Amino acid sequence: MMVTKQMNVGGKPFSLETGRLAKQADGAVMARFGDTMVLATVVASKEVSDKIDYFPLQVEYREKFASAGKIPGGFFKREARPSEKEVLSSRLIDRPIRPMFPEWFRCETQVIVTVYSSDQEHDGDVLGAVAASAALTISDIPFEGPIAEVRVGRINGQLVVNPTISELQQSDMDVTVAGTSDSIVMVEGDAREISEQDMLAALEFAHASIKEMCALQLDLAKEVGRAKRTAPAPAADDGLEKEVRARGEGKIVTLANTPMLKDERAKQTAAIHDEVQKALAESHPESEKRIDDLLLDMEYVAMREMILQKGKRLDGRGLKEIRPITIEVGLLPRTHGSALFQRGETQSLTTLTLGTKMDEQVIDGLLPDSTKRFMLHYNFPPFSVGEVGRLGTTGRREIGHGNLAERSIKSMMPPAADFPYTIRLVSDILESNGSSSMATVCAATLALLDGGAPLKKSVAGIAMGLVKEGERVAILSDILGNEDHLGDMDFKVAGTRDGITAFQMDIKIRGISIDIMRNALEQARDGRMHILEKMAAAMDSPRDYLSPFAPRLTSFKIPVELIGALIGPGGKNIRAIVADSGAEVNVEDDGTVVVAATSQESADKAIYAIKKIAEVPEVGKVYRATVKKVTDFGAFVEFLPGKEGLVHVSQLDVKRVNKPSDVVKVGDVFDVKITDQDDQGRYKLSKKVLMQGYQESAGGERPHEGDREQHKH
Repeated sequence: MMVTKQMNVGGKPFSLETGRLAKQADGAVMARFGDTMVLATVVASKEVSDKIDYFPLQVEYREKFASAGKIPGGFFKREARPSEKEVLSSRLIDRPIRPMFPEWFRCETQVIVTVYSSDQEHDGDVLGAVAASAALTISDIPFEGPIAEVRVGRINGQLVVNPTISELQQSDMDVTVAGTSDSIVMVEGDAREISEQDMLAALEFAHASIKEMCALQLDLAKEVGRAKRTAPAPAADDGLEKEVRARGEGKIVTLANTPMLKDERAKQTAAIHDEVQKALAESHPESEKRIDDLLLDMEYVAMREMILQKGKRLDGRGLKEIRPITIEVGLLPRTHGSALFQRGETQSLTTLTLGTKMDEQVIDGLLPDSTKRFMLHYNFPPFSVGEVGRLGTTGRREIGHGNLAERSIKSMMPPAADFPYTIRLVSDILESNGSSSMATVCAATLALLDGGAPLKKSVAGIAMGLVKEGERVAILSDILGNEDHLGDMDFKVAGTRDGITAFQMDIKIRGISIDIMRNALEQARDGRMHILEKMAAAMDSPRDYLSPFAPRLTSFKIPVELIGALIGPGGKNIRAIVADSGAEVNVEDDGTVVVAATSQESADKAIYAIKKIAEVPEVGKVYRATVKKVTDFGAFVEFLPGKEGLVHVSQLDVKRVNKPSDVVKVGDVFDVKITDQDDQGRYKLSKKVLMQGYQESAGGERPHEGDREQHKH
C-alpha cells in the first residue's frame, strides 16, 4: 500500500512516500521538496557477528547525473567513485542517525540514499537524512529516532529554512542542523563571522521545523511501521564482572587520576589489561573479549567521574585550560609558505602553494560545472597515532576534516581581484591527540600569512567536549583523543576575534539542550581568543613579499571588445605571446587578464605584448609601425597588432616623394604618429612629422620643397 504524508517547510510542500518503490528493503522512503526527490533504503542483516565489537553501519549517498538531465564526463560515461560532495553528504546523514541505534544492536546495517530528481535549487543531502530516518522508523530495525535535518540561511537579516542554492549565495550563514523532537544531535556549517547569539538563534529556528518533520515521520510509522526487533536476553551472571572489577578497577581509577602523556597512558592501560587477562585465563577461558569490554567500561566511568567530581582531566588540566601551544613559520625553504602548529600532542605541518588559473579545480556534479580557486586538503597518516596502516585513497574522515577547515577560512580569503592566485593548502597531521582539524585551521592561517597571502583576519579553531550524567554536566575545552572517545560530544568551533566562521558538532548521546550549547559556545569563544593571541605573537600579519619560488601574477583589464583580438584566430595571438615570453596568460569574459610568470622579465614581456594588442589608438600618439603594403598613394602599416592605417605619400618624408616605393618597402619598420581619425574609424598616420627638419607652418603643415621654390618666385 502506498502512503504519502505531506507538510510545509519554509512555505513549500515537503512529502514522504513509501509503499511504491524498493519494497523488498527493510524500509524505503522517497522524500520530495520542490522537484528534488531522494530515495532512502535501509536493510539490516538478521544475524549478529560475534567477531565485531562495534555497530557496522554503512551510509552511502549517491547523485544520479540523470536526475539533473546530465551525462557524466570522462571516458566511461557512468557514475564512478563518489565525489567529495557525495562523501560529505553521506557524513551529514551518518552522523545524526548513528547515535540513535541501541548499544546492543550489532547487525550489519546499510543505508543507501539516492538522488533521482534534482531541480538544482534544493540540495538532496538534508532531504536524504530525513528520508533515511523515516525508512529506519518504519522498518523493523531498532532505531530510537526519528531525527530530522534542515539547512538554515540568513538573508537580509531573516532566517530561512531549507533555502535554495541561489538563496544561499546571498546568505551570511549556511548551517545544517539535525535533531530529535526534543534535542539537537548534529550541527555543521559555516558563516561570515556571526555571533554566538546568532548561531543559537539559528539552532532554535531550525529545531521548530525539525520537530514538525519528526512528527510527520511518526505519523507515517503509525500507518505502515513494523514491529521492532528486540534485544537478546542478557547472559547469565557467571561472576566474571565481579572478578574483573576486583582485579582491575582500582588500578584503572588510579591511572585515570595520574596525568601523563598519551603513549605512556596507552602502555600502562595495556599492562593492566594483560595482567587481568592472565589472572583470569584459567578460570574464564575464551572470555578475553568480555574482559576487555568490562575494563573499557571501567575506564569510561573512571574518567567521567574524575571530570564531574573533581573538575580534573586525564592530563591534569582544568576544564577550561588549553594545552601548551608552539608555532614555527617558514620552516620549509622551497614551499610558498609553511607553518608548524603544535597544541599538546597534536601537530599539523601545513604548506601553501600558489598557482595560476590553470590550477583551479573543476567541479563536475549535478549543478552546472564550476571552478574552485581555494582548496584545503587534510592528511592523517597512521604514524600520527603510532600505528601501522595502509596508505590508500583519501578516507571520508580526511575529506570531512579538510572540508571543515576549508570552510573555516574561506570567508577570510582575499578576493581574486586583490590576489589572483589559485591557493592550495595541505595539512599533514604528524602527531594526533585530539582536534587535528582545528589545529589545521590554525596552521593553515599561519601558512597563508607566511606566504604573503593578504588574509582578511586570522582564524583559529578549538574542539569542545562534554561529559553528562543526568543533571551533572562538564564542558571541556581543547579535548584529548580519549576525552573525545569516552565523552559525549565533539563540538568544533572556528572563527576570528569578531565572530564564528565554521562549526561542527557530533554527539554520542540522544541530544543536548540549547542551554548546554550556549555554555559550550561561550567557553569556546574564550578558548579561541587565547589561541588567536598565541598565533598573533608568532605572526600577526601577512609578509609583504612572496616566496621567490612562487609565480608572479599581474592582473589588469582590457576592453571586452578587444578580447577577440588578444586571443586571435584559433588562439594564434595568445599562443605566440606565451611562446615568446614564457609566461602563462588567462583572459576572463569581463576582460580581466592575468599574467603568471616565474620572473619579472618574462611577465613584463607578456604584459607589453598584451597591452599593445589591447591598446586603443590615440590621436597624437607615436607608434612603431611595420609596412604591410605599398601602393601608388602611400603605404599601409600595422602600428598595433591587428590595427592598420595609411601613411599617405605626402607624409612619408620631409622631401617630396614621387613614388612611395622609392622610400619604403614591405617589412620596413619606423615610427609613425596618428594625426587624425575619420568618421569611419580609419587612422591617418605620418612618418614625416617625426623626422629631423620637419617644421609646422602657420597652416599646420610644413610645405614641400617644390612648394618652397614656388614661394621664392
